[in-house]
Amino acid sequence: MAADDPRSEAERLVDEAADAFERGEVEQALARAEEALRREPGSLAAAHYRAAALADLGRLEEAGEAYRRALEAGPDDLDVLVGAADFFVNRAQGREPDRELLERGLELAHRGAQRARKAGAPEVAAELALVEGMALSQLGDARAALARFEAALRQFPDDLDAMLERGLALFELSRLDEARAQLEAVLRQSPDDAWAWHTLGLVAERQGDRREAERRFARARKLAREDFPRPVELSPQAFDAVVEQALASLPEPIRGYLSNVAIAVEDIPADEDLEASDPPLSPSILGVFRGAPLPHKASMDPWSHFPSSIVLYQRNLERFARDRKELIEQIGITLIHEVGHFLGLDEEQLWERGLE
Repeated sequence: MAADDPRSEAERLVDEAADAFERGEVEQALARAEEALRREPGSLAAAHYRAAALADLGRLEEAGEAYRRALEAGPDDLDVLVGAADFFVNRAQGREPDRELLERGLELAHRGAQRARKAGAPEVAAELALVEGMALSQLGDARAALARFEAALRQFPDDLDAMLERGLALFELSRLDEARAQLEAVLRQSPDDAWAWHTLGLVAERQGDRREAERRFARARKLAREDFPRPVELSPQAFDAVVEQALASLPEPIRGYLSNVAIAVEDIPADEDLEASDPPLSPSILGVFRGAPLPHKASMDPWSHFPSSIVLYQRNLERFARDRKELIEQIGITLIHEVGHFLGLDEEQLWERGLE
C-alpha cells in the first residue's frame, strides 16, 4: 500500500485499535481510533472503536454521543448495533434504570437480531437476544425477557450470563423451583456468582426458609458487598416510625389523597398480591395498591366502595435502601407511586408523570 494513501493509513490505525483492545490497552485503542477518524472521517470501524473505548473508560456521555454518530453513519452495521445496544442497556445505566435509554437499546438489539438472522449470523443474533432480554427485564417485562434468554441459550447453552438472567427472570415470574434449579446450575460453573447467591436467598425467603435465605444473602454480601450491602433492619415499631417520617415529608396534595387510604406494612408480598396482575407482579416490589382506584369509587359497583389500602413491604424496602435516610426517601417514592394507582393511572401514565 502507498505510504501517502490516507485511507490505507486509516485502515492500519483501525487494525492497531483492534489489537490494543485485545491487549486491554483501551487508552491506546482510543488514540488509534481517533487518529484514524482524523485521517478518514467516514471510517465506520474507527467510529465504532472510538465509542467502545470511551465506554470502557467510563466516559459515558461522550460514548453515548459517539455511538449515536456511529449509528447515523452505519444504521444497519451489525458491529455498531451490537456495541450500541449493549451500551444503552448495560453501560449507560445508573442504579435507577433510565427508561428512554433502555427502550433505545431494546430497539437496536431487536433490529440487530433481525438483521443477523437474515445475514445467517446466528451467534450474533443470540448475543443480541441476550441484550434484548436484559432490556426487557429492566423494563419490567420478565415474561418477554425469559423468551429472549431462552433463545440465546439455544445457541449458547452454557453461556453464564444467559443462564443467570434466565434464573432471575424465572424468579420475577415466581417460578421458584425452576429459578432455583437454573441458579444452582450457574453456581456449579461459577461458585462465586454473587447475584446467583442473592437470588437463591430471595427464593428461599419466599419458600419460607428464612435461615437458608440469610445464609445465601450473607454469601452474596461477602462476594459483592457494594452490590449487596447489609440491609437496614428495623423493628416493626421503628419501621412504622420511619413510615410516619416519610409521610410527613410528602407534598400536601399527596398527603390529602393518602388521608383516604389505609397504609399497612407486611414483610414480603403475598402470592395473591403478585398474582392479582397479569403478568404477575415482581416478588421484589416495594409496595402495592389494594382496592378500587378513585375514578371507580363513584360507580354503581358495590365492590368499588370497599376501603382502599397501600401495603409497604418492609424486607424489600430495607434491602433496597442503603441507609435510614434512603429508606425514608424510598418509602415516600413508593407511596407517591401507589397514590398514582389510587388515582387510576397505569404504569405508562405513572412514568409519563414522573411517579414511577
